[in-house]
Amino acid sequence: MYFPFGILVFEICLLFGAWDLEIVQKATTFYACWSNLEVTSTWFILLTTSKFCGILQAMKFDKSLIATLREDPKEAESKSHRILLRGGFIRQLASGIHTYLPLGWRILLKISNIVREEMDRIGAQELLMPALSPKEIWEESGRWQEYGDDMFRLKDRKDREYCLCPTHEEIVADIARNKIRSYRDLPQMWYQIQTKFRDEPRPRSGVLRSRQFIMKDSYSLDRDEKGLDRSFNLHRDAYMKIFKRCGLDFVIVEASGGLMGTGESKEFVALVEGGEDQLATCKQCDYRANMQVAEGQGEHKSFADTPITQVATPGKRTVEEVTEFLNVCAENLVKSMFFTAAGKEPVLILIRGDYEINEDKIVCLLGHDYQPATAEEIKKHFDAEPGFVGPVGVENVSIYADELLRDAQGMITGANRDGYHIKGLNLKRDTRVKEFVNLRMIRHGDRCTRCGGEIHIQTALELGHIFKLGTKYSISLGANYLDEKGQARPIVMGSYGIGLERIMACACEQQGDERGASWPISIAPFDTYVTVLNPLDEKVAQMSGEVIQLLTNAGLSIIIDDRDISAGIKFNDSDLIGIPVRVTVGPKGVKSNRIDIYMRQTGERLDVDKSEVATKCLQIKKLLYERISE
Repeated sequence: MYFPFGILVFEICLLFGAWDLEIVQKATTFYACWSNLEVTSTWFILLTTSKFCGILQAMKFDKSLIATLREDPKEAESKSHRILLRGGFIRQLASGIHTYLPLGWRILLKISNIVREEMDRIGAQELLMPALSPKEIWEESGRWQEYGDDMFRLKDRKDREYCLCPTHEEIVADIARNKIRSYRDLPQMWYQIQTKFRDEPRPRSGVLRSRQFIMKDSYSLDRDEKGLDRSFNLHRDAYMKIFKRCGLDFVIVEASGGLMGTGESKEFVALVEGGEDQLATCKQCDYRANMQVAEGQGEHKSFADTPITQVATPGKRTVEEVTEFLNVCAENLVKSMFFTAAGKEPVLILIRGDYEINEDKIVCLLGHDYQPATAEEIKKHFDAEPGFVGPVGVENVSIYADELLRDAQGMITGANRDGYHIKGLNLKRDTRVKEFVNLRMIRHGDRCTRCGGEIHIQTALELGHIFKLGTKYSISLGANYLDEKGQARPIVMGSYGIGLERIMACACEQQGDERGASWPISIAPFDTYVTVLNPLDEKVAQMSGEVIQLLTNAGLSIIIDDRDISAGIKFNDSDLIGIPVRVTVGPKGVKSNRIDIYMRQTGERLDVDKSEVATKCLQIKKLLYERISE
């Protein structure tokens, strides 16, 4: 475990713009004085040489690990996946596991720096928690079982069980219960940038849904709900600044707490075609919500009330099969889904055939203990196979129905007999529904609960998520503090996450095109791409060297492409990699002492004198930053 001051000076050496040796030396001296350490020459050299750990001002294309691809990879599933693979930013090692090649890692470092600056600005302290943690602490919170198959689990040589952390609420609560004693120790905000692990069943879309990923996760610890509100709002504002500084368009929506808890939750999402999430929005008002929590007004359907009769439906199990066989609409069907939990009464969920069940709402209703029943459990309780189950005549089972089924009649459902369904179901007459509640997933065309406008479903990419945890973890792990009266009270917690790779992927989705990436200046791996045409020409080589010197003296980071290949390939690679500004030096320009400047984002070109190239590139860089901040 590495605490905030233990990594303070090292982080200075990772921040762009902090390479002035005098600044680093002063920071080192400050840290040494605080910790009563002697500033040795070895310590100082170690810190300052971090400047060269992959954060160079100039890099030659042919001497670097850059592996661009001419064709779209077959495994590319989205726009961002295609761009990141083709541009040589990432390489897949296995499903959901990626190597970040130098260009991609530079982007992630720049994103990390922006994140650190904004987190530090709100008073959060950086630490580093272990990625490996023992089973016992997760059992204290109850999440060892709740996480299910999403958690990577392993054993050491002594057969003790561990997990690779998907998140760190438990570890934070453990630190708090050992370090925080009094109300005077609060509030606190801690954050880390750490690798997380999640055993995704279907990794997809490159870095958007992977098994190993980099996250900034932070945690607030307060005395009461009022303090939590303040910490929550500070993170909300910091996240807005982070995503804006990264050049992204985003919206804030209502979201589900999921395994984190049931408190207030907000999600920061980008509306992009390549997103892996879906968002319910109303065009008539500003309502936006994640599909897991979105609620809409559906239309109640009524059919003729008739006596119950059984009809043969041999081999017809799904909604599509039954509706086609009986020549009815999906609204006429009732789907029955069976859930069980160890030691608890089983539950039957009823939902209309034209809707899908919302699993998050089921969790909120029943808790994490309940899981969809197996085929064997269904057969045991109903004496029927899945697809032929229904609510009529069942015993020792709690029945919950979606609110659209209230007063429903003339419905069709399973007969609890293989190969048969029931027609004429009247829920009020024929079943014992314990409660009617909204259990369905919202869909396109539902009406907004706020204004009555039509709901639209859009694809979205989640960038960050903020949660109010309350006292869920502090109570279960005993993280308390003594108030002014000496009474023990649970610490009130919040949890806040940002996916760094998601920011990188979102920039590709929003600003990339068919030619490749087009990075916002704030996170671009380099400021300028210097293309040298006919590099074997002595005069071209001399002029390009002068231009490179002018650019680096001006503080611009550059990638130099002086490969002895065609201009077309160089220009294609330049567009593919997506550096904001391209400077071209060639035989034609040598004769007139002129340089061609091309802006990737807009396609604008400038023809400038060699002496003006650095000044003009700096002006463009400033302009690009101003566009981001607008």
